Amino acid sequence: MPKKSKNIIISNPKRLAKLVAAFKRGGAAKIHVLADFDRTLTKAFVNGEKTPSLISVLRRENLLTPEYSAKAFALYHKYGPLEHDPRLSLKEKKRLMRQWWLTHFKLLIKTGLNKKDIAKAVNSENMRFRGGAPRFFKFLYGHKIPLVILSAGGLGQESILMFLKKRAKLYGNIQIISNSFIWDKNGRAIGFNEPIIHTANKDETEIKNFPAVMKKIKNKTNVILLGDLTEDLNMITGFNYDNLIKIGFLNENIKTNLPIFKKRFDVILFNDAPMDFINKLLTVIASERSERSNLTYENIHK
Repeated sequence: MPKKSKNIIISNPKRLAKLVAAFKRGGAAKIHVLADFDRTLTKAFVNGEKTPSLISVLRRENLLTPEYSAKAFALYHKYGPLEHDPRLSLKEKKRLMRQWWLTHFKLLIKTGLNKKDIAKAVNSENMRFRGGAPRFFKFLYGHKIPLVILSAGGLGQESILMFLKKRAKLYGNIQIISNSFIWDKNGRAIGFNEPIIHTANKDETEIKNFPAVMKKIKNKTNVILLGDLTEDLNMITGFNYDNLIKIGFLNENIKTNLPIFKKRFDVILFNDAPMDFINKLLTVIASERSERSNLTYENIHK
């Protein structure tokens, strides 16, 4: 039976224990963390309201124009239900998601998206780190563990960089793979770069386009993957790894989604849980031997 606590389910405790032992043998030098951004490193709900992404802040808070918000909502209502429709083939889903992002990016450019608009979204009170995230970032940096953020976010790399920088968490161990715009000298978006990353193609198809990132993690073959969707598990497809711990944040529709999460993730954190479990796990598997001599797998659950 899966091991349960207030906000945690461990799908197979024996399997996780073996993985933890393998990670400990390799130490920090062999680890990298691969994480989604929105609703994974950030909170899923603020003041009781769903906050799925930085792009939604731009839309909801009318930070561009009323016309943009109306059209962006229309696109969301058209394509959003298709994003996780199990009846669609992966090929069809990739086509539709690319169509959504292409249309949306063109809308942003036509509306006059400026870096200043992204800064407003980043500064919103509705965008907050998940509990325990600052400690998580600091630990990874202090132990020289690469953090690869792979995001399909509509505001892309620029928004993540701004978000981390504003909160003093833009450490040198962080690599970001995300969508990106082309800017003019006044900070206005005039185009966007390929590849376009969306929820259906966060895999080797796109990862191969970022060789600099791959080089930095070439020998970091023990991977902790963090995501809030089962599709986020595809992120690992383009990476070479020996051992993989998959941690999923189940933020909503828990009763419906829990069975598939238990099948696919090693650990499930729900109810917008903080990152305390992950921080304990990192302490157990990545601290120097002198520091972790008294740490065991069971310490994670205390």
